[in-house]
Amino acid sequence: MSWVWRFETATGAVVDPSEVGGTEFSAQGDAESWLGEIWRELTEKGVGQVFLLEDGREVYGPMSLEAQE
Repeated sequence: MSWVWRFETATGAVVDPSEVGGTEFSAQGDAESWLGEIWRELTEKGVGQVFLLEDGREVYGPMSLEAQE
């Protein structure tokens, strides 16, 4: 199994994973942990929301990366 994030701007435009350091993961927990560590950097690169995919199938999303006040 392969877990990847799809990155989008806040308006829904797709962001190329190679531009933001996206990678493949072998487990869902690894993908989620990685996102938890790097989400602020992603927002600085223009990512506004993400979707988690397992072998191309959407598991969940969109999930906003906007900080909650």
